[in-house]
Amino acid sequence: MKKAKLTKDFTNGSIAKQLFFLMIPFMLSNALQVLYSTIDMIIVGEYVGTAGLSAVSQSSSILNFATMVCLGFSNGGQVLIAQAIGAGKKKETNSIIGTLFTVILSMGLVFSVIILLAKNLVIKVMNIPPESVAMSDDYLVICGLGMIFTAGYNMVSAILRGMGDSKRPLLFIAIASVVNLVLDIIFTGFWGWGVAGAAWATIIGQAASFLFSIYYLYKNKEEFGFDFKPVSFRPVLKYVRMILNLGTPMAIQSGFINISMLYVNSMINSLGVVESATFGVGVRIDDIMNKISMGIQYAALPMISQNVAAKWSKRAQKVVYWAWIYSTTFTVIFLSMYLCFGKELFMMFSDDASVHALSVTFIKAIVWMFIPFAIMRGTGAFIQGIGNVKFGMVLSILDGVALRIGLSWLFGIYFGFGFYGFVLGYALAPYGYAIPSLIYFLSGIWKKRRTLADDI
Repeated sequence: MKKAKLTKDFTNGSIAKQLFFLMIPFMLSNALQVLYSTIDMIIVGEYVGTAGLSAVSQSSSILNFATMVCLGFSNGGQVLIAQAIGAGKKKETNSIIGTLFTVILSMGLVFSVIILLAKNLVIKVMNIPPESVAMSDDYLVICGLGMIFTAGYNMVSAILRGMGDSKRPLLFIAIASVVNLVLDIIFTGFWGWGVAGAAWATIIGQAASFLFSIYYLYKNKEEFGFDFKPVSFRPVLKYVRMILNLGTPMAIQSGFINISMLYVNSMINSLGVVESATFGVGVRIDDIMNKISMGIQYAALPMISQNVAAKWSKRAQKVVYWAWIYSTTFTVIFLSMYLCFGKELFMMFSDDASVHALSVTFIKAIVWMFIPFAIMRGTGAFIQGIGNVKFGMVLSILDGVALRIGLSWLFGIYFGFGFYGFVLGYALAPYGYAIPSLIYFLSGIWKKRRTLADDI
């Protein structure tokens, strides 16, 4: 008996039900992805101390820049695949997938070289505390060498998201999380490798996840919709252009946000190692909420893409409404827990009393970020799903540069609020994306756009 295709059709049926059952595995996948990053922080905080926490958090922000650029291009391919499926052009997906494989894995190799060559300069520019410099160097070298695995996993996940499959990405990230947990305990805890041990655990976990995903999809290539023939990996110029056209604004969008993060980190690092560690831990906790709720956006995106390509614009709008309902519910629950138990969460990462004390200041400032996040889960998915990535890029530059850097400087330095001001500016920046994107969606201007599926 023939196995069911991985591709899902979202152009009919209950939107609320489809979105719910699609988003839950995505949310769990993202929770696990945050988990294996969080494990590094907890174990490093326990066995290495505050300087190690600072090294991992600051080095991770540098690596995230490369990861998010690769993810931007992967997401461009995701939108292309979803619109092709919505328009009934399923035969074209083989060429799109093969082209995306070649483009993203090549980018992973290029970023490995860039990270290894530029690491000393970046460490200096970021003002990483002297106690953390050597450990940051170790972390960047090890994880930089494994960028192809990081890029590869995100690429496979993006392809499957575009096809409407959320279960396999959960399986693949579960493998990375388990491997990372076991190796973290062995390398950093038992063998005393310090930050380098956490880096090896992370990159081996990602390699295991990526290689298993390729093996699994090859064994199930008929259901996956890609034949894995060598000729199929040859880039098709038409799709390279479309992926680059979609992915470049997304990559710039991700890049600017991460550049702004590096700048804000640099300002906070100048205050000292305690402030650096507190901000690193706080951002990691913030990532828990952000990444898990991002699962709602991941689920909404292929549903919106398919319905827009199929000319069902009203159904695509309803997907956004349901995304708002689910994201608001999740935000209220998380925010309530954060306000009640925030300090205890910081205690999981560090036993430094100074970090615990400063965490209260961080929490008071960061709570303003959760409202725009709830809005963006619907409007962000919509802007990406219809293929208007240039508008999304403009909003992200407004968020990442004009506001994130500008407001952090304004409150932290100009008004002299110090650590609280830096975090407050960081927290208010997402309104620069949320409010204009909300106006764009409600205005209906987007209805005049030509769909990507017309050109596939």
